[in-house]
Amino acid sequence: QVQLVESGGGLVQAGGSLRLSCAASGRTFTSYVMGWFRQAPGKEREFVAAVNWNGGNPYYADSVKGRFTISKDNAENTVYLEMNTLKPEDTAVYYCAVARFFQPTSRWPNPDVYDYWGQGTQVTVSS
Repeated sequence: QVQLVESGGGLVQAGGSLRLSCAASGRTFTSYVMGWFRQAPGKEREFVAAVNWNGGNPYYADSVKGRFTISKDNAENTVYLEMNTLKPEDTAVYYCAVARFFQPTSRWPNPDVYDYWGQGTQVTVSS
């Protein structure tokens, strides 16, 4: 089994920055994908960004390209989401997720390919 714990959420002014962390523990895998999703009240779950097991091939949703950066610390089994130039529309609960087996990049935005999910961390961007 795998446990995912997100941290780093909070309240920030529009235009500011925030860094989220997701620490994975438990069973280790040789090939997997780690990603970030977000969900605002009354809205569908939305893909944000993802990266493969060795930190390569970062992939971003159009809405965050140029503002967010995903990275991975292999020694700590931790994935980060650095969020810059935050906008009020970025307000949501952010979830970390892991796909147990490698998936083609084209499938990464689909939440159905992920096997494990964290409990989420709230990000609120004020105007």
